[in-house]
Amino acid sequence: MLSASNESAPASGNADSFTDISHFEHVPRRYYGRYLASAVILAIVVYVVVAFARGQIEWAVVGRFLTAKSILTGLGNTIVMTILAMALGIVLGVIIAIMRLSTNPVLRAVAHGYVWLFRGTPVILQLLLWFNLALVFPVMGIPGLFEFRTVDIMTPFLAALLGLGINQGAYTSEVVRAGLLSVDTGQYEAAKSIGMPRLQALRRVILPQAMRVIVPPIGNELIGMAKLTSLASVIQYAEMLHNAENIYYANARVIELLMVAGVWYLVIVTVLSLLQSRVELRFARGAGRASAKQ
Repeated sequence: MLSASNESAPASGNADSFTDISHFEHVPRRYYGRYLASAVILAIVVYVVVAFARGQIEWAVVGRFLTAKSILTGLGNTIVMTILAMALGIVLGVIIAIMRLSTNPVLRAVAHGYVWLFRGTPVILQLLLWFNLALVFPVMGIPGLFEFRTVDIMTPFLAALLGLGINQGAYTSEVVRAGLLSVDTGQYEAAKSIGMPRLQALRRVILPQAMRVIVPPIGNELIGMAKLTSLASVIQYAEMLHNAENIYYANARVIELLMVAGVWYLVIVTVLSLLQSRVELRFARGAGRASAKQ
């Protein structure tokens, strides 16, 4: 900020006198609102840290259970479920997105119904429905050839995989469809002009270009899936939160075990975030987007 000093500006009519600013004094700008907000935020952070440090949390218990066998087993199950459910969701999402863009009205209607149904109901409800599928279909198979009891095969693992993966497919299909629509229509016409079938054009021309738009939200969905697996604890799938709950039911160290689960979830999300950044940079090569390097 500039302010005039006590010396008055020359009254001369010379044009140079109007551009001479040597008689001004530099006054630093005061950001009082910024200082106040920083002080408030710092006070809140200190309060929270002190509350956790001086509270009734036994940090020695947290450290001991971070590497407990049951917790590490649950961590492995969480990672496996995240990968498998997300893979199923991506496969279904690509198929449904292509069906949504099809000229076949039946395929479009089926795809619309799929997205409407699985985006319109809570994930936890879908998990419970899959886990209790035997109440609707006691026996599955082909009569006279092979039959099996649904209750024998619908394990917590399979119910969690179907519930999370099929639900994810509905959301992934919208991401993939947006990516496909982002590609210029001229690319479709160019592929068609050289005799490429529609599916081949999608696989070799359209999808590679759409990946720059698809990858960032898919990476975000993968991170969300890692945390969404915790809902599978309601159907007794032995993921990390479920195993932590079993431990604190026995030793009453509720906060400590929840802190253990929270630490491992943060580790998973951090690793996935780093991988997402690497993948985004790979698909952004040649796009001329500076934002991809941030």
